[in-house]
Amino acid sequence: MYVIAGSRARWSLSRRSRGSGLTGTATVLLVEDEPAILDLLEVTLAAKGFRVRKAEDAGSARDAIHAELPDVVILDWMLPGQSGIQLARELRSEVRSKFLPIIMLTAKADESDKVQGLEVGADDYITKPFSPRELIARVNALLRRRAPHAADVTLTYGNLTLNPSRHEARAAGKLIEIGATEFRLLAFLLANPERVFSRAQLLDQVWGDHRFIEERTVDVHVLRLRKALQPHGAEELVQTVRGVGYRLAAGQAPS
Repeated sequence: MYVIAGSRARWSLSRRSRGSGLTGTATVLLVEDEPAILDLLEVTLAAKGFRVRKAEDAGSARDAIHAELPDVVILDWMLPGQSGIQLARELRSEVRSKFLPIIMLTAKADESDKVQGLEVGADDYITKPFSPRELIARVNALLRRRAPHAADVTLTYGNLTLNPSRHEARAAGKLIEIGATEFRLLAFLLANPERVFSRAQLLDQVWGDHRFIEERTVDVHVLRLRKALQPHGAEELVQTVRGVGYRLAAGQAPS
């Protein structure tokens, strides 16, 4: 079914569509001033398991992002006051939101508009009217590319495998007994192998942006993760990089 752009838009969502495709542990911020489209987006994404937050203008969107960094922003171009394109440019200029995945959703369908949207930093560009199924597919594809730890895809490194939808982690096929926080930590590291992350970065990505937790809390959960991996001989994959942070890697940690 397709959305009809405009204030008279009508929509419906079949219960049969629930549960197919990726289910999001991810948070999606919707920035849209058209109530009917905003409602459609919210119901469509929530039905697939995404956590949805909403804003009707650029100012509200900035406040929402300041409060908590989402995993994906779906951003309308034509907003009251500041335009979506200006907001996207602003987000890309700030360190905290520089790599925030953004999908432009707009009635502007000219090639020059699409080029402008992509050039200011949007990762994808969808024109109205749009298919809700296509939108979900685009969100999932962007998560797989830019934030795989937030997507419901199986992650593998060496003999470690993590299945988010089943909340299972295995080493060489054997189930790992692991706590919820350690599961999220392992998911993030598996999605970004070989890369070194500071404690602050891990707090933002695993515990959630703007959570007021001591950085040393990361050390405690790293130790718990290693303890969970130890019976499987995989504890050495979680490495300490002195003076920097942690990484998941099979090679020797840099000193």
